[in-house]
Amino acid sequence: MGDHFEKGQRALLNEGEENEMDEFQTYSWKKVMWIYLSALNSAFALTRDHSLITDEQCIINRALRKTDLKVRCIKVQKIRYVWDNLEGQFQKIGSLEAWLTSAKIHLKFGSGLTKEEQDIRRLICGPNTIDVEITPIWKLLIKEVLNPFYIFQLFSVCLWFSEDYKEYAFAIIIMSVISIALTVYDLREQSVKLHRLVESHNSITVSVCGRKTGVQELESRFLVPGDLLILTGNKVKMPCDAILIDGSCVVDEGMLTGESIPVTKMPLPKMDSSVPWKMQSEGDYKRHILFCGTEVIQAKGASSGNVRAVVLQTGFNTAKGDLVRSILYPKPMNFKLYRDAIRFLLCLVGIATIGMIYTLCVYVRSRELPEEVVKKALDVITIAVPPALPAALTTGIIYAQRRLKKRGIFCISPQRINVCGQLNLVCFDKTGTLTRDGLDLWGVLPCSKNGFQEVHSFASGRALPWGPLCAAMASCHSLILIDGTIQGDPLDIKMFEATAWEMDISGADFHLKGVPAHAVVVKPCKTASQVPVEGIAILHQFPFSSTLQRMTVIVQEMGGDRLAFMKGAPERVASFCQPETVPTSFVSELQIYTTQGFRVIALAYKKLELDHHIMALMRDKVESDLIFLGLLILENRLKEETKPVLEELISARIRTVMITGDNLQTAITVARKSGMVSESQKIILIEANEMTGSSSASISWKLVEEKKHLGCGNQDNYINIKKEVPNNDREGSYHFALSGKSFQVISQHFSSLLPKILINGTIFARMSPGQKSSLVEEFQKLDYFVGMCGDGANDCGALKMAHVGISLSEQEASVASPFTSQTPNIECVPHLIKEGRAALVTSFCMFKYMALYSMIQYVGVLLLYWETNTLSNYQFLFQDLAITTLIGVTMNLNGAYPKLVPFRPAGRLISPPLLLSVVLNVLLSLSMHIVGFILVQRQPWYSVEMHSACPVKNDSISKLTIPTTVPEKLGNISAFTSFENTTIWFLGTINCIIVALIFSKGKPFRQPTYTNYIFVLVLIIQLGVCLFILFADIPELYRRLDLLCTPVLWRVYIVVMLSSNFIVSLIVEEAIIENQALWMIIKRCFGYQSKSQYRIWQRVLANDPSWPPLNQTSYSGMPSCGRGVSYSNPVFESNEEQL
Repeated sequence: MGDHFEKGQRALLNEGEENEMDEFQTYSWKKVMWIYLSALNSAFALTRDHSLITDEQCIINRALRKTDLKVRCIKVQKIRYVWDNLEGQFQKIGSLEAWLTSAKIHLKFGSGLTKEEQDIRRLICGPNTIDVEITPIWKLLIKEVLNPFYIFQLFSVCLWFSEDYKEYAFAIIIMSVISIALTVYDLREQSVKLHRLVESHNSITVSVCGRKTGVQELESRFLVPGDLLILTGNKVKMPCDAILIDGSCVVDEGMLTGESIPVTKMPLPKMDSSVPWKMQSEGDYKRHILFCGTEVIQAKGASSGNVRAVVLQTGFNTAKGDLVRSILYPKPMNFKLYRDAIRFLLCLVGIATIGMIYTLCVYVRSRELPEEVVKKALDVITIAVPPALPAALTTGIIYAQRRLKKRGIFCISPQRINVCGQLNLVCFDKTGTLTRDGLDLWGVLPCSKNGFQEVHSFASGRALPWGPLCAAMASCHSLILIDGTIQGDPLDIKMFEATAWEMDISGADFHLKGVPAHAVVVKPCKTASQVPVEGIAILHQFPFSSTLQRMTVIVQEMGGDRLAFMKGAPERVASFCQPETVPTSFVSELQIYTTQGFRVIALAYKKLELDHHIMALMRDKVESDLIFLGLLILENRLKEETKPVLEELISARIRTVMITGDNLQTAITVARKSGMVSESQKIILIEANEMTGSSSASISWKLVEEKKHLGCGNQDNYINIKKEVPNNDREGSYHFALSGKSFQVISQHFSSLLPKILINGTIFARMSPGQKSSLVEEFQKLDYFVGMCGDGANDCGALKMAHVGISLSEQEASVASPFTSQTPNIECVPHLIKEGRAALVTSFCMFKYMALYSMIQYVGVLLLYWETNTLSNYQFLFQDLAITTLIGVTMNLNGAYPKLVPFRPAGRLISPPLLLSVVLNVLLSLSMHIVGFILVQRQPWYSVEMHSACPVKNDSISKLTIPTTVPEKLGNISAFTSFENTTIWFLGTINCIIVALIFSKGKPFRQPTYTNYIFVLVLIIQLGVCLFILFADIPELYRRLDLLCTPVLWRVYIVVMLSSNFIVSLIVEEAIIENQALWMIIKRCFGYQSKSQYRIWQRVLANDPSWPPLNQTSYSGMPSCGRGVSYSNPVFESNEEQL
């Protein structure tokens, strides 16, 4: 197809509007390509009057230039866009038009496409492939080597070779080669893994029905939007997104949702309506879509016998394509540490520039050779800007990643570990995350004309008596039988198993009027008694939808009636029942169980006429005038680890928020039991309702009453409301609870109230997957660092949206989450935060140390340049390799501190405490070096013509006055040797060890330094070796290191200067830099206040006596509830619609 493209002009595409891009790269240049349809003329006569290109409603035809039959297109992040001549902008191609109605889909695509239509669509939309090439090693190598960091290293190495500084140059080369090799290996492994994840997608054979050609086998890469797929057999992988138009399917969507629970897909009904098919479908339109990458476990044809589906989207436009794109183009982490690091490096470059000018002045005045002057000047850059600095910043992250791996927490985005250290809000899914996965059937509460009967407990072992309630439990589910095993939702399985019935599939010999072949049939087991029916055949399902909160089945009793059974949220089911059949104590009984944390499901039924064809029955006709049967009570217990983990997070002042699809009252109870909301805190229920007719959207605020059963509200769970209002409900003493419906209304009609609500919003129930993502995004807009922990079921979007996503599922969907825990409980969350804090502090420690080490060398070298001297290669090598490299490798080995403290480490490198620490230590080192440099020149034994000031017999310090020296001229001695050189080298080398000890932080974020045995041992050995060299009179050793022997007294002076520097530096670090109370006083004195949005709103609300507005109702037309957005902080946008 590439032959039909002509590379032409360049076009400017606003990617912020057309595609997911980060806020820093809104615009970019893209190559425009022309697609020529004239190339198809050889296949069939295509003219500008052809019927295929006269339909102006089709995006392909609107993109076609009729004069020369060509289409202008561009490609952005694997998605193809074509120029819409009518709209004057680029439009995404590769999917069916959104405006299509269900009737139009059935009419236009129900018989398939013609060969000509397929060819045109294939040419313009491109192949149906998700191509992720394995990046060649040479490309990865070039990309890594061209990193500015390695280019700077190459410059440094070349300079060192020219100065015969080979040893350290070779050491840097070896370290760089290892680093590059490991990075390339990791990138290659990720590329191979992703390629293997999608390669099977491109090699699937499918059956496609053409309008004139009939059914034929086709490779999936040739599929186009609008093709008619014929699904046959079981265990079929979907190669595209498709709309089911005939028959039903049971699908495993584990690849997308993270939970391998079979989902029943129903055909898109053919409705005479002008509304787009996504909007006219009652409930969730996704129940009609077979998503790419999912597996069709079972396909059942309707009367025609075939299961048919229309291709909706192909290639990277599909659900799987979107998942792969989110991995290929991850959300950019706007973390200030890395931007600050670049700024600090630029500051060091500025300091190096000053040093270069100083060097040029000194050496030009000394009439040195020009090439030597240039070398000395360039040397200053490699000293002031240490080449190992960027590598040193990542070592803490690498060690943290290893420690996390030992705890069963795997990370696919190591840079996010540092972000974990800044988390101050964590969102949790409820079911499977805070509570146990399995639901235990506690009992059933039957209903009769006189109200509720006694609870039937299944723990007693008694079978449930036969009746409509028993029949409902046996048949109102979406379970399927595969290879003799019952599969489906755990709730359905528990309910069905409680009846002790059996499941079977009707065979060819099964004949019952109205029952299709291969229907699911449930039968009482042989031991069951007093069951008047042989079995129940399930004729049709209206599957469960989280939007509708219910499911309905139509069944046929063998030799009995045709019935409809409904199961779902109690309040929803009750609304479809005849009012007289719902017990008057319904509200109070429901609350008795929901307040105890039980999950409650309601059941209802009705009789249907036998002469009605089941496919002709509309859902709204079936789901009306039902008879209420009773309540199914299931127990969903907290995981043992939940409460202590939440208590630990709350004590560390990390906000915890619950986002669940479950009942609001159950969510409130779990929040109470888990400690997310303490007993002393109040819960305020927020109810928001859409506009109805002439009335505006409304929002009301009511205080939830605990353990009393008064009237009922119109909300999803009939929560009791307290009438009196306490006076002490200020910030921190109350929490907001609301449903997904209310959240949606508030977002649309009360957007100015949304940030105020989110500041204390803790419980969000009945939230759809899209609403979960939106909520996480809204928290991010308030400048929270948001973590999301979920079990993978419906949490994919939120996991990707959060700063830190933690999946408790090991399904393929977890590949989109930065972190995956093998242990399926929330214990991983505090571990991750602790390791994140430790890694962040380690990065800061390492940064400070590397900056100080370079400044110490910089100061020492510039002082020696004054005397046109410098350190020798072996002296540099000892400092760079034996001291700094070993410290850099071992300083980061401290583990995370086991306790979470109620404050976070600084998130910025350029913060006052850190900058002050670096500046003060640089000044201390500078002072010490200058004092040493000046004092040594004023010693009575100092002479520039001598290479040793040691006495002939150095019996004791007391006998030392002006020593008798062995005069020897510098002719046979290195040009580097001088008393200044020796003094500066000892001061600088031992100071590097002292600084490492001072900057190696322990509590409160890392384990104490003494627990890092390797680091302490390295420091002791290094200090011991340095003191040995200082006090040992070994001429050969001094000659190798270009040192001069000095009197013992002077060596003691050196130790005294270093000890003084250590004591002052330690006092400064502990009494000023690490003094939290002092910095708080300074902040108050200068009136400093946090500029984070959530802090600003907290201060505003703390001074607002009218907040929260209890027992009030506001309307969208009121001035205080305007729709104006009151805050703005753009974050990454992503299309989560498909997941």
